[in-house]
Amino acid sequence: MQDGDALLGALRQAGDPDAVRALDHLFRHGADHDLARINAVALARAGGLGEDAVIGTLLHAARLGLVEMSWNVLCASCGGVLNANASLRTVRGEPYRCAFCALDTEPVLDDAVEVSFAVSPRIRRIAAHEPASLPFWDYHRQVFFGTGVAFPEAEAFDDLARTATLDAVALQPGERLILALQVPAASLIVFDPVTHAAHVLDVAGEPASERQDLTLVYDGPRPPVGQAALRPGALRLTLENRGAERVLPGIFVAGEALNRLIGGRRAFLTAKRLLSNQTFRDIYRTQTLAIDQRLKILSLTFLFTDLTGSTDLYERVGDLVAYDLVRAHFQRLTDVVAAHGGAVVKTIGDAVMATFPTPEQGLAAALAMRAAMRRLNAERPGEELLLKIGLHEGPCLAVHLNDRQDYFGQTVNIAARVQTLAESGAIFATGPVLRQDAAHLLARDGLDARPQDCSLRGIGNRVPVFALV
Repeated sequence: MQDGDALLGALRQAGDPDAVRALDHLFRHGADHDLARINAVALARAGGLGEDAVIGTLLHAARLGLVEMSWNVLCASCGGVLNANASLRTVRGEPYRCAFCALDTEPVLDDAVEVSFAVSPRIRRIAAHEPASLPFWDYHRQVFFGTGVAFPEAEAFDDLARTATLDAVALQPGERLILALQVPAASLIVFDPVTHAAHVLDVAGEPASERQDLTLVYDGPRPPVGQAALRPGALRLTLENRGAERVLPGIFVAGEALNRLIGGRRAFLTAKRLLSNQTFRDIYRTQTLAIDQRLKILSLTFLFTDLTGSTDLYERVGDLVAYDLVRAHFQRLTDVVAAHGGAVVKTIGDAVMATFPTPEQGLAAALAMRAAMRRLNAERPGEELLLKIGLHEGPCLAVHLNDRQDYFGQTVNIAARVQTLAESGAIFATGPVLRQDAAHLLARDGLDARPQDCSLRGIGNRVPVFALV
């Protein structure tokens, strides 16, 4: 790990010290399957570390070449990786098909696109760097399934795997194999995780009096899902690989054992969360999305700020002092946004546009911004800066605008309009922001949410708006 030692030295200068130590230990001592797809959230929780600190450190590690980042489109049902991408730019906007579940999944960034990290071969070679060498279940766990699937512990996994599979084989290109099986009355799935080929076997009725025959041919990626009706009893299953790579067909029994085997879930790093991470936006400023790409987000919280009286400030203290004050204000707000798990999308004049994965994070940041401005004003008597803040939550599109990753939609428009309604020094928020999860924040700061009788310019339907006083 000579290359790795030098790169880890550079990472120590950029990342969180505790997170760097955790990564160093993982690189040196972790099992191969732990390094094939690193789940940033699980790594943080296992080590008692801050999630944003670990995410930021992994992003710096990706920039330095210690890990490789992957944007994986997940099946909404089984958690399988339907499409792995080195960049978000290559994620398509239309639904992806999971042959294993016979289900279409729309790649919304909230929970259908995960971001994982694999150790670079220059740091440590692992089996997943040569996936054609992985055994059947290792391939499923390290390549096919995403990091949100929580598999059972080893002994329980082995027991469930034996119950959930009738048989599993590996076929090299050009190989042909015949399996003699006794198929039960159940729904069976013959699935290959390499080509994503699936064949559903509906086994029902009276036991067959004679042997049944079925031939499946693998000759390319993602063929249509096949189906066959069989009776319980003897089956001669012929599997033939006419493709250019090894395939791993397994015969799965749809039922409780399979559900327990792959049905567990754990938190993972979503694309939505990463796009609202300040470190990510600082490192990947311009090349996140393609120009014509539009990806859905079902729920994102937008925060807009603006300075009031900035023109009077320039006249009162002069351009140089006012410029320094405005820069100091931007820095304080950026620090607050990052500390609350959000990211600054852009600044417009004296205004800031920021995003947060949840309303609670956005509201907490707004309250912290107000406190930060009070401290800034206390440091410079007579040069008071007053901030007004607006918040709204809802669906939007992640898009590429003006050479940067941005957001588009009515939710953005409403958030901006709410900020213009706010009075000097006030925080205005819409009803969707003030959910039950946010009640403790208002109680902590002794605030009431007072409804405002107002309409938003250019917004047809009335939106409930509240002043936090």
